[in-house]
Amino acid sequence: MDPSKYEKYFSTDGFWSKLKKGAKKAGSKVIYSGLLLFYAVESPKTPLRAKVQVYGALGYLILPLDIVPDLLPIIGYVDDLSVLGLALAAVAKSIDDDVKRKAKSKLRDFLGDEVMSSKDIIDIDGQLVTDKDKDKDAAMSGVDLGK
Repeated sequence: MDPSKYEKYFSTDGFWSKLKKGAKKAGSKVIYSGLLLFYAVESPKTPLRAKVQVYGALGYLILPLDIVPDLLPIIGYVDDLSVLGLALAAVAKSIDDDVKRKAKSKLRDFLGDEVMSSKDIIDIDGQLVTDKDKDKDAAMSGVDLGK
């Protein structure tokens, strides 16, 4: 599978432009999720199949007109967050401390230090742990079942 054909739907410049323009409006949950995915796709630990999902999710994030246009107050980013959440679940086991550190550092640049103690950031980190545990349990049950 060649990720370059999917990269046409996502551009690094478009990603950073979208985040810089809409960071406060989108909220910390959307921005942190996007940053985690951005840095996960750069990680050699992220499998190729997961990178394709990430490119799709990040491409959807930077589209100005999607299912629920980002111009609508509050609800404009709900669909983006859903797409980002699905992609995060797909790459959770690839998101290590280095990816989190880079994402949190950039999040501080966008929204300030106080964002790091927000419930949204804590919730996302907790969900990543849960998703990793599910992957681990599935792998263990496969071994137990003789698969």
